[in-house]
Amino acid sequence: MNLASLADRNLAEFGEYERLVFEGRTYTNRELHEMSCRLAQALVDLGLSPGDRVVVMMPNGPEVLVSYPAAWRAGMTVIPVLFLLEAHELEYILVNSAAKVVITSPEIYPKVARAVRALASPPRVIVTGDAAVPPGCASFDELVKKSAPWTDVVERDGGDLATILYTSGTTGRPKGVMQTHGNLHANAMNSWNTSVTRERDEMSLLVLPLAHTFGLGVLVSGYLFGSRSVLMRWFDAEKALELIERHSVKTMAGVPTMFVYMMMHPGAAKYDTSSVTRWLVGAAPMPSEQIREFEEKFGGTMHVGYGLSEACPGVAVEREGMPRKPGSTGVAVEGVSLKIVDDEGRELPRGQMGEICAKGENVSPGYHDDAEATAEAFKGGWLFTGDVGYLDDDGYLFIVERKKDLIIRGGLNVYPKDVEEVIHRHPAVREVAVVGVPDPRMGEEVCAYVVTRPGAAVSPEEITLFCQEHLAKYKTPRFVELVSELPRTGIGKIQKKELRKLAAARFAR
Repeated sequence: MNLASLADRNLAEFGEYERLVFEGRTYTNRELHEMSCRLAQALVDLGLSPGDRVVVMMPNGPEVLVSYPAAWRAGMTVIPVLFLLEAHELEYILVNSAAKVVITSPEIYPKVARAVRALASPPRVIVTGDAAVPPGCASFDELVKKSAPWTDVVERDGGDLATILYTSGTTGRPKGVMQTHGNLHANAMNSWNTSVTRERDEMSLLVLPLAHTFGLGVLVSGYLFGSRSVLMRWFDAEKALELIERHSVKTMAGVPTMFVYMMMHPGAAKYDTSSVTRWLVGAAPMPSEQIREFEEKFGGTMHVGYGLSEACPGVAVEREGMPRKPGSTGVAVEGVSLKIVDDEGRELPRGQMGEICAKGENVSPGYHDDAEATAEAFKGGWLFTGDVGYLDDDGYLFIVERKKDLIIRGGLNVYPKDVEEVIHRHPAVREVAVVGVPDPRMGEEVCAYVVTRPGAAVSPEEITLFCQEHLAKYKTPRFVELVSELPRTGIGKIQKKELRKLAAARFAR
């Protein structure tokens, strides 16, 4: 089953309708489909074959929703890459995935150019927009305009790869989460079957990056259920409120930081958000008091969800018609089973804390080219999430700790190991430990505790500037504290739990 065939089914079932609104322009489902068919032919004409990998790295735009199904239609695998990543991070992904093509936008192209410069076999680069394309690159617009539409669909099995979604790894290297055609289809069906009142033609506001696993779910669900969407290039609180009013938006999904910025915007009260019936918050915890305040201010009901890229992503969600339990992420979505296990993998009774495990057709088969990590996280058909929580007697899931060292800043994952390895490169640094600090706007901020080498002199500001040169902005520490030593256990392990306490006491607002 090839996901691209859902576009054909969508047209046959629903006819032509207004599918997408983006920066003042409306696109029909037929228009997006025809552009995708033309790009599929262009990829084949460039010499790509079924199984080849296509990187898509750009901010949100119609071109993303054209590129994904174009690659699938020709039997290729999509590699969605967050445009915030830096060139060296992209370079690793290009090498690890053996990508043949990169589709990007003009403002991101300089990073792509730096990433491909040193590669022995650099991929072809396709650049969107109507401006002159850089030398050696192909024009996205020209390829779509001049290529004949390819109406065939390469046959794919449900177990064949649709995407490889790279997520930061605790070893300092990103892990490529393999997502199959069957996984993404199952996730869309699970989401739909879990909802009670969703209507076919309701308008949703899309603010999360389409390179996020959520974006893939949006695309597949749109085909299956004929939904309509307003798409933002990137999130802006006032613009989101204005679009909700203008288009009578009924649903919006986001991370806590987005909703906090909407609440704090000084002009929020002048916008009518009464059309919204559902808000979905995920990717990081949102305090119950903030949820209550948000609902009182904007109306509608906020549903808390829990998911992972490895589950494509839906695992649990608060459901309409079920009692709300503060601190809970609701119950398992339809099609997903949950259990809690101890350190030996034995299932624990309700109410006891342990590692959260999930099972379902939406669960990934594992990590690309990483057998060790796959064996650790995927056992006996279950995904071992690494998150700690418990199930109550009614099946509600409560998450106690999210991957102990993981920092979630503005909904984006920051693994301390990635930041620590960069800071360790500074010649004045002897040791470093990175932890998260609670923050009302961003969810968490990044804090680095640094021990300098004897006789070395360095300021917190210098460490911050050094990080800015080598890390994506959202990974750069907001706080840097110079200390004489780091707290350790009896066997010499750094006690990050103690550092988190210190950081919260000193820096949390």
